[in-house]
Amino acid sequence: MNLSLDLRGQAETLGQSLPALLAEAEHLAATLMLGEHGRRRAGQGDEFWQYRPAHAGDAARSIDWRRSARSDAHFVREREWQAAQSVTIWVDAAQSMTFSGAADRPAKLDRTRLLALALAVLLLRGGERVGLSGMVPKPGRAQLLELVAALEAVDQADYGVPDVTGMVSHGRAVFLSDFLGALDPLETALTAAADRGVRGLLLQVLDPAEENFPYEGRTIFESMQGGLRHETQSAGDLRARYLDRLAERKARLMELARAMGWYYHCHHSGQTAQAALLWAYRALEGGR
Repeated sequence: MNLSLDLRGQAETLGQSLPALLAEAEHLAATLMLGEHGRRRAGQGDEFWQYRPAHAGDAARSIDWRRSARSDAHFVREREWQAAQSVTIWVDAAQSMTFSGAADRPAKLDRTRLLALALAVLLLRGGERVGLSGMVPKPGRAQLLELVAALEAVDQADYGVPDVTGMVSHGRAVFLSDFLGALDPLETALTAAADRGVRGLLLQVLDPAEENFPYEGRTIFESMQGGLRHETQSAGDLRARYLDRLAERKARLMELARAMGWYYHCHHSGQTAQAALLWAYRALEGGR
């Protein structure tokens, strides 16, 4: 890990798994090789970024006439956005997230924690303020230790409910969950976020077994807490109905995200984490 000795000592007091999670997250973030400029984008600032062709609607005062004189076209001188964004990340730590369909795959919760922390590494490197739900978003690498410690918490409920506390008005938000519980709380949370001018993304994390339903014959389905239980003698007969319901769930999540100006993406825990991390990072910039 690339931490100071003082921060390294603090990290070691958090438990053996937590520094390991941070090291893995920093390694994952490093694989994207995004360069030293962070989340560069046009906006209010003093540092020159790039020239771009003028578009209809650009004010005359925004045109760089000296650069335009060297061409038949008009060009606008863009400056780099320098105001730090506040990004709030909600990680669903409910019992459904502890599921893994195979011993060689990470639990969904392990994958969401890794993605959340790796995304925080990238955002903090780019000068943004980051916090988990209920935390005040802060800048700087010292914030990583606060995030790692907070990620240790586990919710005893079967399914998670999005937490919008700590969201900064006109900031950004990231919800990581399997989104397999009731969707009413999610819709309420998205509405509350929209009322504050917060935009963001929904990153659904599913185990491949939840995506493919590879069950046959006599099977007992039970929630992670044991509160829900269903036994069938012919699990294969349920596959088509299950897949239809899952497709409906994904379509509803996509619809909710679109209605609120958010982005939606589904990631499988059997896949490598790099693609999901890159998607999330780019989605926060406004692209997919």
